[in-house]
Amino acid sequence: MIILLVGSPGSGKGTQARFISERLAIPTISTGDMLRAECESETVLGLAAQSILAAGRLVDDELVNAMVVNRLSRPDCGDGFILDGYPRTIPQAFFLDSFVEERGLPSPRVIHLDVPMPVLISRLSSRWHCSTCHRTYNLLYQPPARKGRCDVDDAMLVQRNDDTEQVVRQRLESYHSLAGPLLDHYAGDRYHRIDGQCPPEDISRQIEEALRPVAAIPRGR
Repeated sequence: MIILLVGSPGSGKGTQARFISERLAIPTISTGDMLRAECESETVLGLAAQSILAAGRLVDDELVNAMVVNRLSRPDCGDGFILDGYPRTIPQAFFLDSFVEERGLPSPRVIHLDVPMPVLISRLSSRWHCSTCHRTYNLLYQPPARKGRCDVDDAMLVQRNDDTEQVVRQRLESYHSLAGPLLDHYAGDRYHRIDGQCPPEDISRQIEEALRPVAAIPRGR
């Protein structure tokens, strides 16, 4: 089974990716993690990406596609995989369509964690980090016991620049400008919208029900 996990930053994709991976025993492939692994291993693709990033440019579709093919060719993807963050553009989506068809793989199922913009802004701009141990807190869901101080070492909590409301809003607007055409591309029976405002357990149950017709998922945990 191939699952495309779609959702903006702050939508809870990480939690649900772990859930799906455990239930179906297939790996989650994040483009960010994949890119870091290629760079750290200093592969041919990784060195090419490093030179692009060092110049302050975005890694182009052709290079990302090559990394994806390289990763999907590994044995652990034989029974399926979850793609988190790919495809990100329409050309990447067409490339993945061709790859799937050429390999005789099943059509991807799209799980879209849909969360309204105001909720996402609130979630992301509520993140603070310990200035010493870097533990992350969310003032809405996981606040520190003492305001402004880390529970572990009592160091001051700080907010990263990319978690401020203005930057968060810009990131989300950029994401939605790309996500809209992708969701149109995958419209139809293979697309499943999940309400990302629900508790994580409820979201997991919705995902199970969406995938059950095409996956051997036992009922219950």
